[in-house]
Amino acid sequence: MQIAVTEAKAVLLDLVRRAEAGEEIVLTRHGSPIVRLVMVASTADERRAALAEVRGVAAGNAGPNAAGSQDFLYDDQGLPG
Repeated sequence: MQIAVTEAKAVLLDLVRRAEAGEEIVLTRHGSPIVRLVMVASTADERRAALAEVRGVAAGNAGPNAAGSQDFLYDDQGLPG
């Protein structure tokens, strides 16, 4: 479920209850997602699994390699193409 932060203020208790029940709530600002409200993992194993998932996602989003990002601008001799 997605809801604007301004709207979430009025129904925060309901949103917390829904998150406790397992639903993922995404708060948005100007239509862009900014915060995810989810139930906290209750066991150490679940917390470890959640952290591993987050770390895996973060590692996969490193972005492009800046070292070669402008290579298309130059020819084989390093001169502007």
